Amino acid sequence: MTLIVEAKQRLGAFSLDAAFTSERGVTALFGRSGSGKTSLIRIIAGLARPDEGRVVLDGEALTETAAGTFVPKHRRRFGYVFQEARLFPHFSVRANLSYGRWFAARAARGESFDRIVDLLGIEPLLERSPAKLSGGEKQRVAIGRALLSAPRLLLMDEPLAALDEARKAEILPYLERLRDETDIPIVYVSHSIAEVARLANQVVVLSDGKVEATGPAVDILSRPSAASDRKEAGALLEGAVESFDARHRLSTVTLKSSRLHIPSATLAPGRLVRIRIPSRDVMLATTRPEGLSALNILEGRIEAISSDEDGTVEIRIDCGGDAILARITALSCERLDLRPGKTVFAVIKTVALEA
Repeated sequence: MTLIVEAKQRLGAFSLDAAFTSERGVTALFGRSGSGKTSLIRIIAGLARPDEGRVVLDGEALTETAAGTFVPKHRRRFGYVFQEARLFPHFSVRANLSYGRWFAARAARGESFDRIVDLLGIEPLLERSPAKLSGGEKQRVAIGRALLSAPRLLLMDEPLAALDEARKAEILPYLERLRDETDIPIVYVSHSIAEVARLANQVVVLSDGKVEATGPAVDILSRPSAASDRKEAGALLEGAVESFDARHRLSTVTLKSSRLHIPSATLAPGRLVRIRIPSRDVMLATTRPEGLSALNILEGRIEAISSDEDGTVEIRIDCGGDAILARITALSCERLDLRPGKTVFAVIKTVALEA
């Protein structure tokens, strides 16, 4: 399924001029607040008309200003999940879910009620009222209601923004199941690099209403410029679980030419995982260090060095086909005589498993 979006729109002093194409899986519209993410997803949904542009899904023009085409939002058969769950307070969870089912044309009904309930882990909640749900539970029910409308496309506008970290951790595994176990393409709006790193197949980076970059998540999120907050900069890698050490609670993950040992819950061998390594948590050495507590030390070659005004440098290291980023002081860079082409050892202090 292919989604083509081209949109130009002026909103007061703000100007949106963005275009991208996405396939199946999760496409993340990523950028800081005010970059145009919500404006763009509203145009896709049919909640707003662009001054100029088109929205085409699988060859069907839903919006095409040049031809005067505009399919109303209720005829697009899109599911929309907002920041707030927007459940009916006087309905039970079961009734809220059934309300979504009511919008699905009989011939278009896809996933069964029981299948969605199982996918989102909400069977124990069915007879509760929304007032007795946590924030994460409400969002899972809202997602279920959207799925039961048999959408051709699911639009999610900052669905975790109103949740605290504990509730986000609760709901993210269900979003991963949704991505992996259904055929519904998803456009996911977020300014959180951690969410996007965990969920997205493709990333569209927006800045001041324009597309700054687009491509596979692993490539885009490993660029220093991807992080709006320098503390979030880092590398995103993909690998497969080789084994799990139950005694030490460590998973061994095989990358392109090396391995990482990562603290984790039990993961089945062969499972594909993503690994995020913050650049601030990578130390560099010119000889292989010994006597360290760090479990992960990768040999690589410096590809590029970029300097910042704050006295730090961002260094990109090619470790056998996997790119690692390290942020160190300019003084350390000078003392180690670091330059492109030089062999170094990346000492990784912290690894986040984005399973």
